[in-house]
Amino acid sequence: QVQLVESGGGSVQAGGSLRLSCTASAYPYSNYCMGWFRQAPGKEREGVATISYRSGTGYADSVKGRFTISRDNAKKTLWLQMNSLKPEDTAMYYCAAKWAETWTWVCPSRDDDYNYWGQGTQVTVSS
Repeated sequence: QVQLVESGGGSVQAGGSLRLSCTASAYPYSNYCMGWFRQAPGKEREGVATISYRSGTGYADSVKGRFTISRDNAKKTLWLQMNSLKPEDTAMYYCAAKWAETWTWVCPSRDDDYNYWGQGTQVTVSS
């Protein structure tokens, strides 16, 4: 069973930055695609960014150039650096994991593809 624990959410003004973290119990961590997803009130959950063991990344168009996903495989930790935050980034952010072969370069971006989820961390951006 994979356990994921997010941290780092909070409230920030538009233009500000936050860094989300996610620690995992997954073993071996190399066999997991990792992703960040978010869900705003009244909206469906959407993919934000994904990263493979080999650090192949993917981003939603809405966050490209502002958000950066990264992982430390030795520490089993995933991060999401969020810069130039906008009010429309306000949402509950979830860390997710999906088993994958170690040679996987591009991870899937759909939430349906991910099996394991954290409890979420709230990000609120005020204008």
